[in-house]
Parts: sequence; C-alpha cells; structure tokens
Amino acid sequence: MNQDIQRVLYTAEDLAAANQRLGRQLAQDYAGKQPIFVCILKGAVVFLTDLMRQIPTELSVDFMDVSSYNGQTSSSGAVKILKDLDVSVAGRDVIFVEDIVDTGITLQALMELFKTRKVKSMKLVAMLDKKMHRQREVQPDYVGLECPDEFIVGYGMDYQDKYRNLPYIGILKPDVYK
Repeated sequence: MNQDIQRVLYTAEDLAAANQRLGRQLAQDYAGKQPIFVCILKGAVVFLTDLMRQIPTELSVDFMDVSSYNGQTSSSGAVKILKDLDVSVAGRDVIFVEDIVDTGITLQALMELFKTRKVKSMKLVAMLDKKMHRQREVQPDYVGLECPDEFIVGYGMDYQDKYRNLPYIGILKPDVYK
C-alpha cells in the first residue's frame, strides 16, 4: 500500500496531537453532559476510536452508514442511508464524527434529518476539513486538520475500500485512481 502513496500529508503523530486537542475541547464544552457521538461509517471509525479515548467524560456512541461516493473519488450528490441509528436521539446532544468534510452534501442531509428527530443540539467534529469543494453551507464546529485539494487515503479513509488501515493520511498517487 505504501508504494501507492505520493507523500504523507499527516503522520500518526500529527493525528494524535489533533485528537488530543479536539478531545480537550470537547471534554470542556460537554462537561456535565452526556453527548452521543454519531460516527459516520466507515471512514470515521478510526478517528472516533482515537478521539473518544481523549475525552474523560461520559458519552455514548452510535453509528450510521451513509453513502454519496459509491466507490468514486467525488460525491454523486445522492445521499443514501445504508444503516441508521440503533437508539433515539430525541432530546440528546449529538456530535457527528466525520473523517472529512468535503462537499458537505452528506452532512447537510444528515443535519436536516436530525432536526426532525428533535435533538437538543447538533455539532460536527471532523478530522479533516476540505473547504475548496464545499457545495453546501456546512462548517465543522471542531476541526482536526485542514485538507488540501488532493485525493487522500489512510486513517480510515479509502479508495475502493483499500488503504483504510494506513496509520497516517497520505496523498494517493493519481495513476492509482485514474
């Protein structure tokens, strides 16, 4: 897998530092509360695991599998829920955990859906923010690191379900996906 990486964008150490910073901020902001972290599968699961270990307060976790990429390198624009939550979020403080915010299409659809579920509050934490492709008015409330206009993989993020297990975030060589 490493031979398919053009260059490492963020090392495992960079990711750990971002998680520590985000964990401190979330612990402070949610002190005395019991938020539910809604992890967007599959990409955000590695981030969620590292992040929640940095938060020394009570929290719960649930998962949603939502697709708008369908194996491609860019969003199709059609959001499809493949797996919904197992618990009700009515009256809860919800924190969406996302690996990367790119177009904002998926997250806008989820936020609209969750408004109908009568949540107490909604926030978004993302390891990466890729602003240049934003098509919807979605801004993460907590951001680990900025993402350049490159196709990246690793740390849970994939190309055709490969590279998720890389311990770093790297830029995929264009000849791999073109």
